Amino acid sequence: MTYEAPLKDLLFNIAHIAPGGADPDIAAAVLGEFGRFCAEEIAPLNLAGDRAGSECADGLVRTAPGFHAAYAKFVAMGWQGLCHPEAHGGQGLPRVIGAAAGEILNAANMSFALCPLLTDGAIEALSRFANDDIRAHLPHLVSGRWTGTMNLTEPQAGSDLSLLRTRAERQADGTYRITGTKIFITYGEHDLAENILHLVLARTPDAPAGVKGISLFLVPKVLPDGRRNSLTCQSIEHKLGVRASPTCVMQFDGAEGQLIGAENAGLEQMFAMMNAARFAVGVQGIAIAERACQQAFAYARDRLQGRPVDGSAPGPVAIIHHPDIRRILGQMRARTEGCRSLAAFAAGVEDAALADYLVPLVKGFCTEMAVLTTSDGVQVHGGMGFIEETGAAQHYRDARILTIYEGTTAIQANDLLSRKTQRDKGATADRLSALISMTEAELLASHQPEIAARLAAARADFKAATAFLLTADPNTAYAGAVPYLMLAGNLVAGWQMARAALAANAATADDPEFMTAKIATARFYAQHLLPETALQRTRIVEGAESLLDLSF
Repeated sequence: MTYEAPLKDLLFNIAHIAPGGADPDIAAAVLGEFGRFCAEEIAPLNLAGDRAGSECADGLVRTAPGFHAAYAKFVAMGWQGLCHPEAHGGQGLPRVIGAAAGEILNAANMSFALCPLLTDGAIEALSRFANDDIRAHLPHLVSGRWTGTMNLTEPQAGSDLSLLRTRAERQADGTYRITGTKIFITYGEHDLAENILHLVLARTPDAPAGVKGISLFLVPKVLPDGRRNSLTCQSIEHKLGVRASPTCVMQFDGAEGQLIGAENAGLEQMFAMMNAARFAVGVQGIAIAERACQQAFAYARDRLQGRPVDGSAPGPVAIIHHPDIRRILGQMRARTEGCRSLAAFAAGVEDAALADYLVPLVKGFCTEMAVLTTSDGVQVHGGMGFIEETGAAQHYRDARILTIYEGTTAIQANDLLSRKTQRDKGATADRLSALISMTEAELLASHQPEIAARLAAARADFKAATAFLLTADPNTAYAGAVPYLMLAGNLVAGWQMARAALAANAATADDPEFMTAKIATARFYAQHLLPETALQRTRIVEGAESLLDLSF
């Protein structure tokens, strides 16, 4: 199946949803060209890459057929540097354009896109925390000629970084020797780039125990003098999805590394990289949902099955006319567009506290949405959706990792609860609620009371849940953390769809067909998806006791 970038909706969000926005002509030119590139060069590798996967032999990884040539074109056209500073060779475009480009690339081929995604995170961390000597590497990363990785997880330490054992021994020349094993390292070894810069969490000999004793090191695959560093890919994982992306077990045997920033400050530094990656993973969720939507809609238009329930036609009709298929397709479209608008809004927010509050929503809510949407895509295909040749199953398989890596949904929820809500006693949540109430007033003024009422009810659920969690005991509060994340994510996505309805109503003459469809999708979101906030509120406020009383 061919892939087409959802340019109209991306550009609509840049113009009407993202705070501050970006130059619409530049956005249209850049995303139009990038969409063509991804559709022609990257998307055709998706199915073949899933089947072929990557191969590891003698510590070297060969990526799926076609990846090397496509990546060379990606680098030659400067796509890696789209939103990075011009001082390092980037194009310096606004983050909201970068988020839209990230969706396009991931929808075309998520396995391929994971390599640039991790490089973006490495650029973020080095830009903020590295000294001038290390920052000298940034032009190589921004160009894409070098790539970056993030090395956190170890066999005995999953999400609990306090259990890390990788050692960093100081050397007389100021470097460190890194020894240890890291697992789940995306693109830890590959044949696409000239060099790989590994960002590695490790402990110095006299480091404090726990997370306070973690430092961050830069460990290159190839040293400045051209020697291969003492690190090896031991194996690559055989996975449910994103099979063309090599997920490596990395062994560091006294590898030469440089300290980034100060000793024992690694956790804060890595969070800079992780926050960028978490936002990007949320965008991956939107991307794979979009790909599943395109395939499901195309199939539903072509598949003839059954007769219309109203007897309006004598023979088989396309299944897109059946009410339940329309319900499923409506859910798919509304969830995808709602999350796309949520990510666009988050990408443009300049208020630091609000921006931080939105990251777990983008990562947690949008990835959970992707699993639901790609599952719905399989359902639309019926039995053929369960057959690999249609491609619907691959989208479902690929989506399943998104709620897990870069911090599970529960980790995002705990972050939202403790660091983003309880720490400031609900102040940011209150500001968010106040902004939403302003949109409710605008909806009433523009004669859209139905959406206004649904949004107001969802906001009331959010306020009640927030107030409850601020006074609940720890066990009760954390029992409601994931429902709270889903409530908040649904509310903010629904709010952005309401804003989209306002903008589309005001701009109907510009593109009547698109704007009318946008308003219809916003109405569907308000009536079919926003009411789920009431269910989450019940789970939070009334459900903790029954959850904690369960015996296993």
